[in-house]
Amino acid sequence: MKVLITGAAGFLGSALANYMVRDGYEVRGIDDLSAGDAKKLDPEVLFTRGDIMDRPKLWTLLQGVDCVFHLAARVAVQESILYPREYNATNVGGTVSLMEAMRDVGVGRVVFASSGAVYGLQDKQPLAEDMIPAPGSPYAVSKLSAEYYIRTIGQLWGIETVSLRIFNAYGPGQHLPPSHPPVIPNFLRQAAKHGTLVIHSIGNQTRDYVFLDDAIQAIIAAGIKPNVDGKVINVGSGTETSVQELADTILTITESDAEVIYNPRAKSGMNRMRADISRAQEILGCQPSVSLEKGLRLTIERDARFQR
Repeated sequence: MKVLITGAAGFLGSALANYMVRDGYEVRGIDDLSAGDAKKLDPEVLFTRGDIMDRPKLWTLLQGVDCVFHLAARVAVQESILYPREYNATNVGGTVSLMEAMRDVGVGRVVFASSGAVYGLQDKQPLAEDMIPAPGSPYAVSKLSAEYYIRTIGQLWGIETVSLRIFNAYGPGQHLPPSHPPVIPNFLRQAAKHGTLVIHSIGNQTRDYVFLDDAIQAIIAAGIKPNVDGKVINVGSGTETSVQELADTILTITESDAEVIYNPRAKSGMNRMRADISRAQEILGCQPSVSLEKGLRLTIERDARFQR
């Protein structure tokens, strides 16, 4: 099976590419390296530096491909608030460009990495795929818009489509930007340095943290399972963890004396997030196997940045 991964040098993309190469797939990857690192890729990955808006390059890479895993995106929520036009151009325009190229070449399936952020504020937990989305940022809007484009275009052009709403994926190799870094690698870095863990609000906001290995298994399953066309599927752990609980767990397993401080005036985003993963279990046959504590230990073990 030949696959193309967009965003192949990113956190999820590089892990997916390396997993699939080891499993015997022929893997092609494209990434503009705006946030990724091609050095993380297995030498067997056929990597091309480029933009998914480059149609001629896409046509070449898509020749003979059975399935596309579309992970290329801009993903910083706070940045999207400042630059919504750029997020629309990349996350929506880039998706449409890819779908047009797939149609032209005749590729039969695409797996799209959407986000649990599309749900926004909801009164009910866990978050199920049949809920009406209420995106609260341009990033979330762009992901939901791309979902609609992919499903609609797929129906019109005969391309099988699967949209995976991935919740808070974490693990070794996760990008740490200088501003607004993801909470888990940021807390792990601060714990290793005996620094400061800053908790926004009072720490009772919850998230669904899914370990990298579990997320990758769901993504791969979406590319090979039958009867998935047109489906939207959550990818998460099914477990709700508060930021306070996360900080306590990290300090315990690292035996760090890092200080915890609170920023009560800071906005913490959505109050609660927990994925209903029954559809992933039923359709993809995926059952998360890595607990948060185990996942944190594996992240530290595999990533030198978090080792003291």
